[in-house]
Amino acid sequence: MKSRSPSGAGVALSTNLFNLQPSTLLFVLGLFGAILLHAQQFVRLYKERVNLIVELTESATPIDMVALEGYLQKAQYVRPGTINKVPKEKAAQMMRNEFGEEFLKLDLPNPFLDVIFFNLKAEYLDPEHLKQIREELKGMEAINDVYYQESLVDNIANNLQKAGYFALGFGLFFILVTATLIHNTIRLALYSNRFLIKNMELVGASWGFISRPYLFRAILHGLLSSLISILALVGMLYWLNRSFPEVYLFQDTRLLLLVIFGILFLGVLIYALSTFYVVNRYLKMRVDDLY
Repeated sequence: MKSRSPSGAGVALSTNLFNLQPSTLLFVLGLFGAILLHAQQFVRLYKERVNLIVELTESATPIDMVALEGYLQKAQYVRPGTINKVPKEKAAQMMRNEFGEEFLKLDLPNPFLDVIFFNLKAEYLDPEHLKQIREELKGMEAINDVYYQESLVDNIANNLQKAGYFALGFGLFFILVTATLIHNTIRLALYSNRFLIKNMELVGASWGFISRPYLFRAILHGLLSSLISILALVGMLYWLNRSFPEVYLFQDTRLLLLVIFGILFLGVLIYALSTFYVVNRYLKMRVDDLY
């Protein structure tokens, strides 16, 4: 007997298998993957917001402050555009504005010193580099001391490795959850075709012949779900870049392409493997067990 293609099964599969749940799961997985791949950029952004404060001596002149500013502008460890000067007169005026007339009545001498603060480039924000920079600056005649939040720097260094392990573990867990939920969706979609699958085997069709149209449909639906999630993801990343332009995130084309191809690969792989497993499971079952 000549085997016929299970066109009826293909129609049932095409109408029941596809829904937005797999697309939503792949979108969330893709968003998490994009954030994870840009984790180093998030860390860099956080590091480069830590202030390094340079306090000048009481005898320092405005010329010394300008000279120090010029030196810092040329220093390779200073993040460009972050140097700020606070002369002691400005600091005193800020104090007067804060405390009002009562502060003026005290007629105290100016207790403040000239200060310059700036941010470091991320690669220099570690205890060893900070110690070298501090010693270098303190060796200058016009500088009284250099301050930075040592506890914050230590916490950043200690927590980076822990955060990396946690993100990796959570990512693998979320991939497992996504695969399980998509598999359950496919299993429910194929449940109504279980008798048709078994009947084709009983009339002599080979397992490969029976599985082929289901796998073909599964690959198509995997591609479609992946494409919908990719469009949603690209739209979300575009909105993030427009809303937070100062962050400069998600602008690496290579990383974005890696996420896109990753979603396509996972979407098609999960659909195809789940469909293959479910169809073969029904083929292995006895007719009585299908009820």
